[in-house]
Amino acid sequence: MPLRFRFLVLTALLAAPAAAAPVRFVGFDDMSCRAWVQSKQDADQRKLYIAWVRGVLTGHNYARQSQQVSVVSSGTIENFVDRYCAEKPLGDFGEAALRMSDAFSGRNEAITK
Repeated sequence: MPLRFRFLVLTALLAAPAAAAPVRFVGFDDMSCRAWVQSKQDADQRKLYIAWVRGVLTGHNYARQSQQVSVVSSGTIENFVDRYCAEKPLGDFGEAALRMSDAFSGRNEAITK
């Protein structure tokens, strides 16, 4: 294989964007939208889930201090995650929290490296 060809292949591989690693949620054993929907019947569980989403939003504010999420009510969080889970019933509410940070920070796109 000619040296020039090897150089071009290596350059192309190095220039290709690396796939972002999937986000690892440090949360509950079951982060599914199904669990979120079921928590509507358990006020204590729902409060824990909402508090967890608040923690994600706080983490976003710490990491992206120039694009912070404003103060949001528990009802706003609940409505956002309810809509997300209605649209993506096989999704998880951890992803909903990330999409909320995107929408409410003014960025409107997922964080990329």
